[in-house]
Amino acid sequence: MKQFLKYMLATICGLLVFSFINFFLFYACIAGIAALGSGESVTKSKPHSVYMVDMSGVVVERSNSDQFTSAFMEMAGREQADEYGLNDIIKNIRKAKEDKNIEGICLRGGSLSMGMATAQTIRRELLDFKESGKFIIAYADNYGQLNYYLASCADKIMLNPIGAIDLHGLAIDIEFFKRLLDNVGVEMQVVKVGTFKSATEPYILTSMSDANRLQYQVLLDEIWHRLCTDISKSRDISPEQLNELADRYMGLQPTEECLTAGLVDTLCYKEGIDSLLAQLCGTKDFKKLSYSDMLTLQVAKEKYSKEKIAVLYADGDITDEKGDGIVGKEIIKTISELTNKESVKAVVLRVNSPGGSAYASEQIHHALSLCKGKKPLVVSMGDYAASGGYYISCPANYIFAENNTLTGSIGIFGVIPNMSGLTDKVGIDNDGVQTNRHGLFESNAVLKGMNAEERAMLQAEINRGYELFTSRCAEGRCISQDSIKAVGEGRVWTGIHALQLGLVDELGSLDDAIKKAAQLAGIDKYEIIEYPKLDDELTRLMKALGMDDAADRIVSKIIGQEKYNILKVVETLSAKPSVQAMAPLEIQSISKLQ
Repeated sequence: MKQFLKYMLATICGLLVFSFINFFLFYACIAGIAALGSGESVTKSKPHSVYMVDMSGVVVERSNSDQFTSAFMEMAGREQADEYGLNDIIKNIRKAKEDKNIEGICLRGGSLSMGMATAQTIRRELLDFKESGKFIIAYADNYGQLNYYLASCADKIMLNPIGAIDLHGLAIDIEFFKRLLDNVGVEMQVVKVGTFKSATEPYILTSMSDANRLQYQVLLDEIWHRLCTDISKSRDISPEQLNELADRYMGLQPTEECLTAGLVDTLCYKEGIDSLLAQLCGTKDFKKLSYSDMLTLQVAKEKYSKEKIAVLYADGDITDEKGDGIVGKEIIKTISELTNKESVKAVVLRVNSPGGSAYASEQIHHALSLCKGKKPLVVSMGDYAASGGYYISCPANYIFAENNTLTGSIGIFGVIPNMSGLTDKVGIDNDGVQTNRHGLFESNAVLKGMNAEERAMLQAEINRGYELFTSRCAEGRCISQDSIKAVGEGRVWTGIHALQLGLVDELGSLDDAIKKAAQLAGIDKYEIIEYPKLDDELTRLMKALGMDDAADRIVSKIIGQEKYNILKVVETLSAKPSVQAMAPLEIQSISKLQ
């Protein structure tokens, strides 16, 4: 028997070692392929070239492709949406403008997912490209609203003969879960400061509050007005006409109506793209350059400068110790590094965040304040910089926002689920002992519900957090705390309103923020360096082997990023009692309406 067990153990060990070797070799192969794929190949443009912009996929602040997740999704038989970095999109358009061999841009497709401020940034860059005298054409089988917004600046817009333009206006539709929670016996115990702080409404109400309805109606009207105004200038269709078309829901009208209304210039199948490009380029032998081609397009190297301006990306939810977004302890380490780095003469913080942990927001604010004490700090806001996102923005010397940036939401809240109704239904009881009155506060709050004294204590904590938040904003913006409170109350504003209210200093792009930082630092020649540093392919692969992170990425790809974001917020709210400086969930869907 001992010999049998001995051989059995040896066999098991052998199988484990063999499996480990196969596992290692498999990922080593992937890493090798990834390394080959990331080689320093260079694209050289040829005469009569056209940059073909694929208008499908997702635009993020910076793209950081994940080979492991891509391989897994491919093996699972699921398509993965292409991901494009906004920074790379801008660089590519500028390369196309400067390269004498590139004669124009073709916008192909109409389902690119992006935020409103992101769309505005890309469109502005396309309009600048046209200033060079080069052409832009657009073709799609169907155009989403934001994609048509981009395409509207083209010299010629083409549409499939049975295609559509989904022009119908903006709307917000919020799901409310209170009746569901009541049915299962769960009460969401909410303490907050801010009449307009609506992130918790789906859990405690069955419809929008009057305050929330007001703020969202104002936001939508302002964003839609901006969108119509820009399209009107490019297509010579009045905003009134555009609203009439939207009221007819153009996505359900005959395709010919899009041509009659002047929304497009011609109806044709995709073969019409090459015919038009051949005509514009003066030859059938024109060359097509893809997004990846443009990333490696050979350009004249800029002269190295000892003086640097650091662009620090703060993108996503704010968390304390872990997450895919802005992780407090990680970004603080980077801020400290930039603060003490002699060659870095100024820091530009690029914020694209709805907020998150109030504690982490305060720690990041402190680190940025120390940075500001040594060198200029300028903020550039993306699609949104709300709640905690505004908290970390306010210490800056100067703040830029886009017209359609969603910002403000100065307010905080805490949520603790009361599960007593559910535990009673399923027959779970709990009991315990404690040395002091509130020793079991956390478990009792969840399993029995807070009493009046406990709720009052938590509300006092939230009130102190709001006082701190508003005082930080007042200090940073050099205005009174009462003035901040007057525009606070958790209300969300567009960049235009934020400028009028003194929450930001100027409407502008990331480039504008970089130029302002250079001006404040008193430097003319400088090199731009981006943080946090992106991992190389092999490092990303090794990180992907951590199954928790890999699982998160895979789930986000399967169910979609927006639904995944909602799940992560619910997970955050369901964790141990914590104070949150987060904008409403719905704010993300506003900026991504198609």
